[in-house]
This record gives sequence, structure tokens and C-alpha cells, in this order.
Amino acid sequence: MTNATGGGKSDKPGNPGKPEKKSIFKRRNKEAKANKKPGRMKQMRDVFQMTRRNDPSVVWLMLLAFLGITAIGLVVGLLINNWITALIVAVPLGLLAAMFILSRRAERAAFAQLDGQPGAAGAALSTLRRGWITEEQPAAVDPRSQDAVFRAIGRPGVVLVSEGPPHRVKRLIDGERKRLRRILPNVSIHVIQAGDGEHQVPLSKVSKRIQKLKKELTKQEVQQVNKRITSLGNRLPIPKGVDPLKARPDRKAARGR
Repeated sequence: MTNATGGGKSDKPGNPGKPEKKSIFKRRNKEAKANKKPGRMKQMRDVFQMTRRNDPSVVWLMLLAFLGITAIGLVVGLLINNWITALIVAVPLGLLAAMFILSRRAERAAFAQLDGQPGAAGAALSTLRRGWITEEQPAAVDPRSQDAVFRAIGRPGVVLVSEGPPHRVKRLIDGERKRLRRILPNVSIHVIQAGDGEHQVPLSKVSKRIQKLKKELTKQEVQQVNKRITSLGNRLPIPKGVDPLKARPDRKAARGR
């Protein structure tokens, strides 16, 4: 006998849910592909294209380095009557030299793009080597002029890096230095003004200037200094994900409302 519903086969209750599960899995796979980080080769290609746009001579410098080292290896191989082995050694060395030139030129090109933009000094601090404690948000900021002071903590002490005209950013530097002196009376506080003006340090050289500072603290003391500064907190509360250069104090809270 056939079923009263009219079909010889009856659909199971769970069948309608299967297509929905498949669609969920497909959606997750699409999201995973969208969030997947680009591969190493794509990253290198993007870096090369960005550097070539800002510095067209990088192509010729890389080619000259590769061909020069390869030619030297070939000549040495002919002299020792073993040019195949010499090429096997020279070609990787030539590629390494070309990649070294690309990395140096790419760093310059990146700083050239950041020059004059808010937060450029903070980006310069992000290139410091291990052993330094930095923050993405500025330690002090003027929302009107967009002048800012960024902070780095390391074995030389505390380093304040400012961005903005020297005569205008001086007030922020003095205020931050005075605030730190209250809790760190025996720790050296260094000031570096980033920029292209007189008595300023270019962005591409800020990291090198900091690395040359004399070491005065131990690694344990650096952590203690960081804890003291963290306990002090910032004068302006800056929520995560909010542009610190557009932050404004809560006037209603200041009046006690």
C-alpha cells in the first residue's frame, strides 16, 4: 500500500536540515578563505611593487647586485677550474644581496609614505628590536593640532618621541616628562623629536638613534619601570579601537554628572 500522503517514499524529518548544514559549512569555508593571510610570495611581490613605485632605482640596484656577485663567482670558478660549484654558491649569494637591498629600500619607502601623517612616530618605534616596550597609542596627544608624544621603555630608560613642530610640541613633552619624573626620579628620560626640521630626526633614523643610547637599566628594572608607568595610566582614557588623535575628554564626567 502506498502512503496516505501520496508518495511511495516518505521524507525523513532530518532531511530538510542537511542542505542548511552544507550551506553553513560553505559559508565558513568562504569566511576562512577571506580571512586567510596572504602567502610569503604575495607579500614579497607587494613589498617589491610598493618599493618600486617610491624608488624606481631599486630594480637596477637589485639586478646589479645579483649579476655582480654571480659574475665574481663565475670568474673565481674559472680560475680554480670548477665554475659549476662556484655558480651554485654565487647564485644564492646574489639573490641574498638583492633581497637585502630590497628590504632596506622598502623600509625607506614605507617611512616616506608615513612622513607627515599622524602616528608616524609610533610606527617608527615599532621597528625597534627586542627588549623595548612600546605602545600603539600615544602617551600624550593634542587633539586640535594632532601633535603627539609616543613612549618607549628600554635599558637606556624612557624615550619620548614627538611628532609636530618643535615650538608647538614642547608643551606636550614638558608635561609628559614632568609626569614621569614624579614616579621615576632616578630613571633617565630621553627626548627625540621626529621630523625633517632643524634639530629633528628623520623617521627612518629614529630607531637607530634610540638603539645608540647608553644602557643604564637591567631587564628586570625595565619591567619595574613599565609597571610603574602602567599604574600611572594615561591622562585621557582612550578606548581600544578609537583613533587617539580624535579622542575628547568627557566633559559631563568632569563636571560630576
